[in-house]
Amino acid sequence: MHDTTVLLIELGAVILGLGLVGRFAGRIGLSPIPLYLLGGLAFGHGGVFPLKASEGFIEVGAEIGVILLLLLLGLEYSASELVTSLKTQYPSGIVDFALNAVPGAVAALLLGWGPVAAVALAGVTWISSSGVIAKVLTDLGRLGNRETPVILGVLVIEDLSMALYLPLLTALVAGLGVAGTSVAMIVAVGTVGLVLFAALRFGRHISRAVSSDTPEMLLLVVLGLTLLIAGIAAKLQVSAAVGAFLVGIALSGETAENARSLLTPLRDLFAAVFFVFFGLNTAPSAIPPVLLPALALAAVTVVTKVITGWYAAGRAGVGSKGRLRAGGALVARGEFSIVIAGLAASTDPRITPLATAYVMILVIFGPLTARWTEPVVRGAKGLVDARRTRRETERAGTGQRGGSIPGAGEATAPDPVGGTGHPS
Repeated sequence: MHDTTVLLIELGAVILGLGLVGRFAGRIGLSPIPLYLLGGLAFGHGGVFPLKASEGFIEVGAEIGVILLLLLLGLEYSASELVTSLKTQYPSGIVDFALNAVPGAVAALLLGWGPVAAVALAGVTWISSSGVIAKVLTDLGRLGNRETPVILGVLVIEDLSMALYLPLLTALVAGLGVAGTSVAMIVAVGTVGLVLFAALRFGRHISRAVSSDTPEMLLLVVLGLTLLIAGIAAKLQVSAAVGAFLVGIALSGETAENARSLLTPLRDLFAAVFFVFFGLNTAPSAIPPVLLPALALAAVTVVTKVITGWYAAGRAGVGSKGRLRAGGALVARGEFSIVIAGLAASTDPRITPLATAYVMILVIFGPLTARWTEPVVRGAKGLVDARRTRRETERAGTGQRGGSIPGAGEATAPDPVGGTGHPS
């Protein structure tokens, strides 16, 4: 059969399969990400039905998926919102990094994977999934809750941090050394600062230049500009994803709104292809050996994310129930963790299966913690309080029945049968 014919059959089957599993996930209230990863495992190397003809196309589609994920993320924020969040939420961002990046780094070092893998796994455990969390908050009807701006503030800090973290990881993976890594970081910091300044000062002019009354023209200009900037950024070792993110930040107002509505379906398609591609590059047989470390890491970082949300919401004066809800909502990991693991896969092949298992666990468990952390903790606290009250009542009752209270000044007489004395 002709190669193009096989390519079309395989690609059609993959996209149709993604659509079906996505619908199934929506019906059971689950994020489709773990099902996309499982699909990739089934059709990848060592899977049930390995794909061959379409693998190259899927690889390019996966790269476009990452770029579109970051572009749409940038379109969600204006430069002024990013600067405001940076000023007000940076203490929470520091706590978030310390509590959630350190477990990943320590785990990589304990497993003997080396410093570059430690930096990569730190990112995998640090970054929450903005997409999954936004959907969960919408589904639970919490967008108007007092803790929701705090959650979004933490996510904004994480997303902005990616503009510095990804170039650092890219330089380390490329083996550029101290000098090369320093240059890459200087370029990244300078580029982010320049884009934020330009967006704040000339955002309207940039958006007006890109804007078009014809949806087709707007789509072509924004997509073409994004791919161009992403390619230049990758050439400068800054990371293509960061370049796309900065393009999104530079656009604002009505142009950003229109671009977001046009590009969202395209993003969803290529993002799904990206998750499948990540699964294709993971041998199913590599998952069982890293399952226990993934479970342990997931258990630790569930707790650290809850503490992060508790701290961040506490700074905003939110009550204990809202603080617990904020912590539970931040648990889910997803797209960024997979992007980071994909970048670092060449340094140690074991990162990919561990990240796959870790993300699958938390992308399933995250919506559950968002829903149940606060009522479960409240219920546990109620049980503890009830038990403490019962013990205090029993102690008080024992004291009253015994009647021998030192210093009470009551006279006692020996019991005729040698038992406890009773008040006379």
